[in-house]
Formats: sequence, structure tokens, C-alpha cells
Amino acid sequence: MQTTIYLIRHGVTAANKENIFAGRTPEPLHAEGRAQLAEVGRVLAPAGIGKIFCGPLPRTRQSAELLAAALGAEVSVEDGLDEIAIPHWDGLSKEEIRRRFGAEYPTWLESPAAFAVAGCETIAGVQRRAVATVERIFGECAGRNSLVVSHLIVIRSLLLHYLGKPIGGFRSLKVGNAQVVSLERAASGTTRVTGLG
Repeated sequence: MQTTIYLIRHGVTAANKENIFAGRTPEPLHAEGRAQLAEVGRVLAPAGIGKIFCGPLPRTRQSAELLAAALGAEVSVEDGLDEIAIPHWDGLSKEEIRRRFGAEYPTWLESPAAFAVAGCETIAGVQRRAVATVERIFGECAGRNSLVVSHLIVIRSLLLHYLGKPIGGFRSLKVGNAQVVSLERAASGTTRVTGLG
């Protein structure tokens, strides 16, 4: 009996289009993002998804609600699927982060596993909470199909875990807005990642 969790990055936002680090700001979906989710809803309609889990920020909640309307599924908000916490970057352009926090940004880009700033989450910390949440969902939805809507950093962290890759490979995974990737767990307990690349 297979259990499938579809992982979806939220739809595109103005911050995505303008190269701004939205972080935990209340950034909503862009109209283009809403259109992306409408298409995803059409594609996933035959999958029989019974429940949608999402992070608490507006862009993930809005994405989940659009999908719920298309799929006839209920939505559960999960703090474990929230965006990474780097409060002093929130709402800043990538250029402004480089200018104001130049000592941090090269590490974030080139050695993500080594990124550690006081008062902020690490990618390893995001991965721990996200994996714990997804494992609970696997148990709760055993034998059924469900859907997780979260953020790029969270989804990359999850994929690295289930692919058995180190955090150093964080930048190698490309996940677009509203892209669907699947975690398929067999009755034996092995998990396969599909839909990447």
C-alpha cells in the first residue's frame, strides 16, 4: 500500500519577481501565482488528495486554499512547514542584504550548511522540523494521497533528506513556484522522490 505526499512550492509572489527575500513577511500571492495554482489544481484533480498541509504564512495558506477549492480537500496549517527565520533579512532585496550584511550573504550562497547567525534558523534546523512534520503526515495519511504546500528552502531541505544528500547540495536542487514533486512511500517503508528535474 503506497502513500504519496505531493510537495508544492507556493505560487509566485511579487517578492519572487523582484528578487526580494520575503522571509516571514505577510507577502501574498501575485495574480500570476493564483493562475499557477489553478493549473496545478487541474493537474492534480485525478489524484484523490484528501488533505492539504501548509505553512502559516499568507502565500502558502492562499496557495493551499486555492488547491483545496479545486480538489475538495481540507487544509491544516502546520508551523513545521513555515519559512526559515532570518528576521533581519525579511523584506530586503538581495542587493540590500549583500550591502548591509555582506559577511553573511556569501556563506548563505556558497556554503549553506555553514550558515549560522545568532537569532536565526539554520537550514539543518529547518530540515529537522520539516522532516518531523512530513513523517507525521505519512503516518496520519497512510495509504492515501496528501499534499504539502511550503517554501523553497523547506522543500529543498525535505528533498535533500529523502534523497539522502547532505545540506551542502542545497543549491543544486531547482524547485520553481507551484512546481509539484512527489514523495512516494512503499509498504516496505522506502521513500522515492519523483518529479524533480
